[in-house]
Amino acid sequence: MASALTLALDAMGGDYAPGMVVEGVAVAAPRLNGARFLLFGDKARIEPLLAAQPALAGRCEIIHTEVVVAGDEKPSQALRKGRGSSMALAIEAVKEGRAAGAVSAGNTGALMAFGMMALRTLPGIRRPAICTILPTIAGDGVTMLDLGANVECDAETLVQFAVMGEAFARTLLGIARPTVGLLNVGSEEVKGHDTVRLAAQLLRETTLPIQFKGFVEGDGISSGDFDVVVTDGFTGNIALKTAEGTAKLIGAKMKQAFSRDLWSKLTYLVAKPALDRARERFDPRRFNGAMLVGLNGIVIKSHGGMDALGFANAVEVAHRLAAADIDQRITQDLKEVAAASTGAARDNGA
Repeated sequence: MASALTLALDAMGGDYAPGMVVEGVAVAAPRLNGARFLLFGDKARIEPLLAAQPALAGRCEIIHTEVVVAGDEKPSQALRKGRGSSMALAIEAVKEGRAAGAVSAGNTGALMAFGMMALRTLPGIRRPAICTILPTIAGDGVTMLDLGANVECDAETLVQFAVMGEAFARTLLGIARPTVGLLNVGSEEVKGHDTVRLAAQLLRETTLPIQFKGFVEGDGISSGDFDVVVTDGFTGNIALKTAEGTAKLIGAKMKQAFSRDLWSKLTYLVAKPALDRARERFDPRRFNGAMLVGLNGIVIKSHGGMDALGFANAVEVAHRLAAADIDQRITQDLKEVAAASTGAARDNGA
């Protein structure tokens, strides 16, 4: 039997840490086959919280530090002042092999900066990307990247994102051959700027078993017609924030509509079971846990405002990706891309 995995957790990252982190571990632990946890943070604050979770006895170790990266700290400041922080030490544990992955609900920019400094990137990867699963109308969700790490990308970087996103979807969604689309202003081949059109051409020519379906427009992200949607970080972050804002708008308007008068309240009681099912299906906590994919080690970003259930899901994402050795999958796929590119260039007389 394989030995249980160990995960490194930034116990001080997030709006409600460290309580949210410890409670999240308590939720996730029973489902993670004996996994152990290294909790980096203020021991005086974490220890009483662990004592209140007897089921975690023997599965958690606290590594004390009083240094915490602030949520509004610039990455450059974090690198200068936070090398002994709970976030940095959690990532160092992955680098040193003491943990199979790290999870933090802290500052995203700082997390990427520490990850790049400590872990570097996988062989052949130009830039890491932020990758996660978003809810869809049909299916189990769509893998989307980049969601904010890289404002500008060239065509070859977008192709690498497609390879990494495809491996992510195979691992977390269990799809044998995920379909991949490039986010664009139209579905026609002539639409879009030169970079996205060149990336599409490269993806059509790849010998990898990637099902590239072409361009996808913004309203197609949530349709379920694509398993992976690839774009640059500037566009991806705007798309993500727009989707989050739209969800809040719909929720607020429905609440207003159902509380308008007595008849509206009675209608709500009748519709409540269906609304609860829809709310559960699209609960953002279920989709929490974005991977900084492309780093030479697993680092998972949890949303800073998540509760214990949301953080537990991020911990489970880290465990599943580590158990599946996703970095090895990505590395092998990229080797095949490089070999195919070399062969094509030779055939063309380059």
